[in-house]
Amino acid sequence: MLIVVVILLVLVIVASIASYNSLVSLRQQTQNALGQIDVQLKRRYDLIPNLVETVKGYMKHEQDTLEKVIKARNSALGAGSISEKAAAEGEVSRALTGIFALSEAYPELRSNENMLSLQEELKSTENKVSFARQYYNDIVTAYNTKIETFPSSIFAGMGNFKPKELFEIEDPIERQAVKVKF
Repeated sequence: MLIVVVILLVLVIVASIASYNSLVSLRQQTQNALGQIDVQLKRRYDLIPNLVETVKGYMKHEQDTLEKVIKARNSALGAGSISEKAAAEGEVSRALTGIFALSEAYPELRSNENMLSLQEELKSTENKVSFARQYYNDIVTAYNTKIETFPSSIFAGMGNFKPKELFEIEDPIERQAVKVKF
């Protein structure tokens, strides 16, 4: 009888440790996934000044559009929370859409080698940002589910595991990828 109690106690302890460790692992994965979004967004922000410089010479009288892109980029760089980042990303996407829409009126710009290269880099980066957001949201969903389900919820409460915010975009226009066409 004592052996059965000891075995049950050992099983409860092992299950508790496994549950706690899986919570820690998921929390770390959410942090990593958010970091991956930041890496891709940084890459995107680094491309924007090059894009603006390339376009600037061709669109001298379109200064307002260029300033919107720069302002949106700077705003996004300063975003803190997940919801602020999502909102700032929408502004960047709209501003970039404005530049690419205007570039249609400039045939020399559409054929510019730097512009074509930047277009391809931006397209690739947009895809990577989308995948990073999707991965982050998948991990956050798994983490949030884990901290709400029994018996993990017990350890989540004791270990101060808090739900994470999904990377969501509110405006339907912002949900669309930046369309880069020349």
